[in-house]
Amino acid sequence: MATSTRPRRPLRAPGVNLARTATVDNSMRAPDRVTLTGRHVRLEPISDRHRDDLLAAAAQDPETFRYMSLDLSVGPAAWPAYLGDALRPEYVAWATVDAATGQAVGSTRFGDIAPEHGRVEIGWTWIAPSHQRTAVNTEAKLLQFSYGFDELGATRVALKTDGRNLRSQAAIERLGATREGTLRRHLRMPDGFIRDTVYFSILAEEWPAVRVRLEERLARS
Repeated sequence: MATSTRPRRPLRAPGVNLARTATVDNSMRAPDRVTLTGRHVRLEPISDRHRDDLLAAAAQDPETFRYMSLDLSVGPAAWPAYLGDALRPEYVAWATVDAATGQAVGSTRFGDIAPEHGRVEIGWTWIAPSHQRTAVNTEAKLLQFSYGFDELGATRVALKTDGRNLRSQAAIERLGATREGTLRRHLRMPDGFIRDTVYFSILAEEWPAVRVRLEERLARS
């Protein structure tokens, strides 16, 4: 008796959709300590060679560090703790380098890195007043978002700030990020104050529009 060569359909329980239960690996790749390069700025993995530049940039205005847990503006004595914190394995930290001068003018990091959940956070960011609201600052964010979404495959990039830091909140909103809400009494600061933390995010499907906005802003700089 002839037998059919057609493949047998897999047995399944009534009501089970096999297409929906298939496992799909959409996890993002973990970030590396790499240099991100643009026309106006380079994000270089932070190291001791950036010490003098960053101390000079931090000294421009101590208010830059008002809402941060480590204050680099106090001078060289703060550098070992600052660098040690930046190099902790849970972060990828960069020095923000002005491409025109080769001088480091600030710093920024990736944190809350969770490839299994497709998320990363941009934060711990500061920049010398001389370079705030310039092409250097705008392009630094563009490089970080591009790295997170386009190269790593993130589905969410978050940003957070101190609830008292209205300037930072306005800057994040100008990027096109969505304000998600406030975690009340969230973090105790070095002076004992317990701050509220305001969270923002950009999702992968929102990134193309945000990228256009940042590229247009950069073109006007």
